[in-house]
Amino acid sequence: AAARGCGGVWRRAWQRGAGGPAPAPRGQRAVACNARGGAVPAGKSGLAPWVPVVGLEIHAQISSNSKLFSGSQVQFAAAPNSLVSFFDASLPGTLPVLNRRCVEAAVMTGLALNCSINKRSLFDRKHYFYADLPAGYQITQQRVPIAVNGSLSYSLCIDNKMSQMVTKTVRIKQIQLEQDSGKSLHDDTRNQTLVDLNRAGVGLMEVVMEPDMCCGEEAAAAVRELQLILQTLGSSQAVMAEGQLRVDANVSVHHPGEHYGVRTEVKNINSLRFLAKAVDYEIQRQIEELENGGTILNETRAFDSKLGCTVPMRDKEGKQDYRFMPEPNLPPLILYDAKSLPANMNHQQVVNIDWIHERLPDLPSVKRAKLVERYGILPEHSFTLLNEDGLTEFFENVVKQTQMKPKKVIGWILNDLLSYLKQHSLTVKESPVSSFLLADLLNLLEKKDISSTAAKQVLAELWKGEGKTPFEIVKEKKLELIQDQKELEQICQAVIDGQENEVIMMVLG
Repeated sequence: AAARGCGGVWRRAWQRGAGGPAPAPRGQRAVACNARGGAVPAGKSGLAPWVPVVGLEIHAQISSNSKLFSGSQVQFAAAPNSLVSFFDASLPGTLPVLNRRCVEAAVMTGLALNCSINKRSLFDRKHYFYADLPAGYQITQQRVPIAVNGSLSYSLCIDNKMSQMVTKTVRIKQIQLEQDSGKSLHDDTRNQTLVDLNRAGVGLMEVVMEPDMCCGEEAAAAVRELQLILQTLGSSQAVMAEGQLRVDANVSVHHPGEHYGVRTEVKNINSLRFLAKAVDYEIQRQIEELENGGTILNETRAFDSKLGCTVPMRDKEGKQDYRFMPEPNLPPLILYDAKSLPANMNHQQVVNIDWIHERLPDLPSVKRAKLVERYGILPEHSFTLLNEDGLTEFFENVVKQTQMKPKKVIGWILNDLLSYLKQHSLTVKESPVSSFLLADLLNLLEKKDISSTAAKQVLAELWKGEGKTPFEIVKEKKLELIQDQKELEQICQAVIDGQENEVIMMVLG
């Protein structure tokens, strides 16, 4: 039994097994979500439908050589506590110094997400106690963030068909600058927790999305589009496996026409696949809980990827518990545009919004449109090219070096190259077949030196990475097509001469 998921995709719903913690596919419940409109999961009776609501808070690590308020280096997987300044360790008397690069990255991201940039923003202290937060507070932007009121458009497949896509939009409430915390490393063997402060103070952009989504697929699609934008801008490398992009999902359900239900927050999701699964599971869990007469707690939960379910962490703290207060050691952050920039001010000492806006690169949506227009490929193919890191460049390099039309090239790229890479868990950069080798192979095919079947045989040999060229493999395997009619007649005659009995039987009928 399957359940209709958002984006028109038929997806399985979840159940919690009575005999154990592992969730299992549930056949009795359907979670419907219309790609063109809202989401309506059906209840047991079918008379009281449920509307799920999903909002996201995304923490993107800013791509910068140093931290947000100190000169400490930023480096992934460095030796524990080797990149910690006096300020990062919160020693008395140390003061924050704002990193200009982080400010520019936040402005660039805000502009790319259609936000209004606040020319005057403020920093606040958010107080909470945790072992990897030595100051006892985080410097963030709660009251007046650097960017507000934006939007992000993303695309979804209908019925899991790339040829049928629909574009949806999620509102961006705000983007704020803030510090990252350190990292607690739990040693269960010795029953102790170790603290690594290398990450403490690293600059983050928190992108807060309004609750405009209705299921896991929409959430994952929105985050993937944001990830592509951040990588295109260079404001964040956004590598989820390295913790550079972490997602908190706020999920609730309610009946149509009623107020939003009590929400739960699923924290620190570090992959798009887990995000989709966590949101869908949490929606189904809440529906099941309410229909069984229970209540939803305003709590923080975590997604257990092994069990495929969310588990409670702690009660959700209210905003008042954080005791927000203005950061006394940082003045308001003042930004300028061309109109407000004083004539006598040194341009090197200010952040100019218009200057940044003029230098924005083409965003993924523009790149897709250009690929379709320039090469005549299908729109869905442009999505695949951009979604795979380095694939667009690979495709364009092949097109430059081959006589084959781009519409044919894209078939070889997506159907043969990409499927092999996925099968062997390789990235485009790790491909044993370079763009030059593939172009060389396609040229042989286009000149009709080899057949399509032979070309696939040659490609299979190229995957071995033995350093041979397509031409050498064709000669070695004798795969070239014979164009000389006399030679073909001689081959046919030799076959006939060697099969005299069969020829006689065919002649006699």
